[in-house]
Amino acid sequence: MKSKKVTFADIAAYTNFSKTTISRYFNNPDSLTLENQQKIADALVALDYKENKVGRILASGKTEFVGIIIPNLYMHYYAEMLNQILATYETYGYKFLVFAGNEKKDIERKYIEELLAYNIEGMIILSPTISSKELAAYDIPVVGIEREDRCICSVNTDNYMGGVQATSLLKKCGCDIFIHINAKLPDTVPAYGRVKGFTDICEEYQLPHERIFTELGNSYEDNREKMLGIEKMLKERYPDQKKGVFLSNDTHANVFLNILIGKYGRFPADYKIVGFDNSPISSEAAIPISTVGQQIPVIAREAMELLSVQMDERKKRRPVLLKEPIHRIVTPVLIRRGTA
Repeated sequence: MKSKKVTFADIAAYTNFSKTTISRYFNNPDSLTLENQQKIADALVALDYKENKVGRILASGKTEFVGIIIPNLYMHYYAEMLNQILATYETYGYKFLVFAGNEKKDIERKYIEELLAYNIEGMIILSPTISSKELAAYDIPVVGIEREDRCICSVNTDNYMGGVQATSLLKKCGCDIFIHINAKLPDTVPAYGRVKGFTDICEEYQLPHERIFTELGNSYEDNREKMLGIEKMLKERYPDQKKGVFLSNDTHANVFLNILIGKYGRFPADYKIVGFDNSPISSEAAIPISTVGQQIPVIAREAMELLSVQMDERKKRRPVLLKEPIHRIVTPVLIRRGTA
């Protein structure tokens, strides 16, 4: 036989509370004493209550949805970060609506408007396209990851330490020339710390170095074409020197490694490579890539915890909103593998 659906009236009769009190438990539990909250919670278990999510959304206006905007899914870092954020459902119970941006502000603004139409309770933004000042103006909790964050809360890696770690490893490898390949970044972006860490170590120890600033694209084809040109240039410019190459992420490091192996049939002895991320591709590469680990699972948990605190606060009768954004920094971990 089909079991009878438990209603608010059933819960009220079981607990001797009014239906209004039961409704307050679901929509504004902070208005009840802890003792009464526990009595109702026990009743839900005893009655085997199955919550009507749609009804609760209509009654409270709270969807338990979080919006996510990432730049792309080509970079293994973003794919793994998304995977780890989605895994937080078991802890926080929030569902996610995800858009992949394309570095066009008007398109990403449409994405945000779409998310707001679903009455999301907060956003996690990895895309750097829209300024934090504009994001803060939407008046919902926002947490940024590895992007400009002056006006929003954020969780970032200590990118400067990571740049120092990567360059110091190449120095230990006895490289003759030190190369850092990255996009040209403003100093307001956390990833600029990788450039600064590399530069400071090279200057401190008077290491010959070169920084190659170029956009490597967001597709394998664009990435490979640019990397082929860089490999040719390095061979011509530094033919008899051991080249220590620090790349801005593991996706680019893997493409560069594959180019070298394809050209020479092996990983040449006059190259050392360090990536950045510790996304899965770094350990799965033909030769596992030495990298600066960003502790992606930790960043995802910290971001969701920081967002959840803000969303929960707004559900209270008298919420106390943050006066200033909170910025959390996660320490990177150097992981040495086969390329350095």
